[in-house]
Amino acid sequence: MSGMSSQDKQTVKTRRVFYIPGYDPIHPRRYRELYRKEGGEQAAVSGYDIALSPKATKGGPYGWHVRGDIEGRQVEADFEVLVWADIVKDSMEQGIAATYAQLARTAWTYIASGALGRLMKLRKGPVIAALYPVVFLIVQLALALAFGGFLYWAGKALLTPLTGVFGQVLALAGGAAAAYALLLWFKSKDNKLFAYYLMHDYAYSAQSKGANPPELEARMAEFADAIGAALQEGFDEVLVVGHSSGAHLGVSILSDLLRAGRVPKDGPKLGFLTLGQVVPMVSFLPKAWRLRADLAYLSARDELAWIDVTAPGDGCAFALCDPVAVSAVAPETKRWPLVVSAAFTQTLSPERWKELRWKFFRLHFQYLCAFDAPGDYDYFQITAGPQTLATRYEGRKPSGSRIEKAVNKFVSVTP
Repeated sequence: MSGMSSQDKQTVKTRRVFYIPGYDPIHPRRYRELYRKEGGEQAAVSGYDIALSPKATKGGPYGWHVRGDIEGRQVEADFEVLVWADIVKDSMEQGIAATYAQLARTAWTYIASGALGRLMKLRKGPVIAALYPVVFLIVQLALALAFGGFLYWAGKALLTPLTGVFGQVLALAGGAAAAYALLLWFKSKDNKLFAYYLMHDYAYSAQSKGANPPELEARMAEFADAIGAALQEGFDEVLVVGHSSGAHLGVSILSDLLRAGRVPKDGPKLGFLTLGQVVPMVSFLPKAWRLRADLAYLSARDELAWIDVTAPGDGCAFALCDPVAVSAVAPETKRWPLVVSAAFTQTLSPERWKELRWKFFRLHFQYLCAFDAPGDYDYFQITAGPQTLATRYEGRKPSGSRIEKAVNKFVSVTP
């Protein structure tokens, strides 16, 4: 459809937005404050108004209300964060020894399956990000062992002549304690180093070789119920936003809803926006049967619009990699996703890009932030503006530099 009449038909006055975070242990209020701050900045740049207020209803998922005045039209949007931070926290409660055991298992899973080599053929950035915690934790262990070994050698030389074998035992105990103390110190600084955090992140999917752990499947079913209920209400659009690891959760949740017939034909327009996705990190694993089946299924559905936004400047995402095509499960009837670039080097000012270029984790969240010169990707117009996701990107061609080569070795969708 095209023209003013079709646009009027799809004008949004009310919207329900469900945001699915990535592997993040932080309280969801972080996302509300980020939206408040960055939405205000984007509104000032782009000449529209956005105002946040508390969520109207008590209970249910954490959320907030947004009133947007964009393109001369007012929109009411209810935001809800589909929280799985508690699951993330539980998975991160690992001691030092357990984390190093995770490191060994995760590295073996990706290397032995050949997934690591195939991921390198797509984008080196996210693979380097995946290798970072492995290398950094090994460096930490090497430094701790060297430090402990030096103290053992010095203590042995000093104490053995005085106390004999007992001195050697004391020196060994002292060296081991010193090594462990240094490892504890490194772990205490992980809020800046992110080695343990990223190790737990990659290990969470790798531990079951791509299958979702039972506790995550149960939470995803709850998310599906929340989205399914909203689709029965009188909103003009229900928009699901999956960021980072939340993207592949969204793929499976929406596939479940569609298979179960829970997306009414005469209900709200359904939009699916994936941001900074890392789908291949999971879909390339041998037992990711469910995810591969869901990617193939969702890509061919006409009940929704699926837009995938990444940027080559985001070293933590598989930028411009079509998650369905590179996973080698694209059906002949494939329609989605529409792969779009946020083009950080063009949409951020030279000064802002210079400031953020090497802040990899901050850039991974740029999709949720303000741009100095936004193109057709504006998170706040998408979530609080008067157009549906489908209308906003109607006629938009996919990024010319997208990657669609089928690289994945594991293409089965059933055990």
